[in-house]
Amino acid sequence: MLQKGLKGIVAAETLISHIDGEKGELIYRGYEIRDLAKNYSFEEVAYLLWNGSFPDPEQLDFLKEQLKQNRELPIYMEKILNLLPPEMDLMSVIRTAVSAEAGNREYGWKPNISQAIRLTALTPTIIAYRTRQLEGKQYVAPRNDLDHVKNYLYMLYGSIPNAAHVEALETYMILTLEHGMNASTFAARVTASTESDIVSAATSAIGTMKGPLHGGAPSGVIDLLNEIALAGDAEKVIREKLDRGEKLMGFGHRVYKTRDPRAISLKEKLQKLVGQDEWLDLAMSVEETAIKVLAEIKPGRSLYSNVEFYAAAIMKAINMDPALFTPTFTASRMVGWTAHILEQSENNTIFRPQSKFIGTFKTEK
Repeated sequence: MLQKGLKGIVAAETLISHIDGEKGELIYRGYEIRDLAKNYSFEEVAYLLWNGSFPDPEQLDFLKEQLKQNRELPIYMEKILNLLPPEMDLMSVIRTAVSAEAGNREYGWKPNISQAIRLTALTPTIIAYRTRQLEGKQYVAPRNDLDHVKNYLYMLYGSIPNAAHVEALETYMILTLEHGMNASTFAARVTASTESDIVSAATSAIGTMKGPLHGGAPSGVIDLLNEIALAGDAEKVIREKLDRGEKLMGFGHRVYKTRDPRAISLKEKLQKLVGQDEWLDLAMSVEETAIKVLAEIKPGRSLYSNVEFYAAAIMKAINMDPALFTPTFTASRMVGWTAHILEQSENNTIFRPQSKFIGTFKTEK
């Protein structure tokens, strides 16, 4: 039976993650995402996804050191970034730079965790280098005394970031490290299944993430928050939008039929930061109002905030340009992609689905 988009078709077995859309569950390696986001760092959860267990103190220190040692851009990559046209979108820049990494060292079959760590370490530096380049600002080299997320913000802005902003962004990045067999992860596994190298598989994933149906920036949520901030009346703005038949950006999810567990985790983290940033405070207030109005106007639909809603609030608080939203998502998802590439390599079968011919058979006269 034809299933367009392979919806509902099981294409692989995995130990990496599990999603239950009906229950609103997201599990990494058997652990609830809410517990991970609340109690562990980016590095610890990345280690878990790659290795299947949490690191001990020595293993964590070693991972952090490996990430730090692989942050610096190689000279040839800087030259490539300098030659790319300024109008080239950032996702295409990341795809090009990551693809070029394959020429720097041996990336054959089979992939390994050291390669996964290197791609994860390089991606934020590529993003920061290009962003500052387009802003006409000097490149800020990575600092080896800063952990992964804090260093990313430091390279973007050139100063030590606000602790609340680091905490919020780190939570967001943990929540977006992995999300099952989505389009970009599937693309990575398909490429890996041909026994191509990890760089090629990651490049396939980046190209897929670029598509607006997958990694599109939550700019619509920013527009909503801006409009409400200007109007000073969240309920009025929300009711008017729904009356006009508009979609309320940041609410509802195609997978989760109840509350998005990632949005719940982000909200829990941001509740600790109430009063420290006006945009985070506004988002908390808007969510409460929106859920109330949606329940009234669209009863039985179970429309709640999704991870995009609070991600937009965090990006707004950090003063991150919308052009950086999907690249930042990419910087975190590199961990999940590479975990799947590694898993694919351990029990590999090339993907070869069938297609159904719907044309007409013709004969020559």
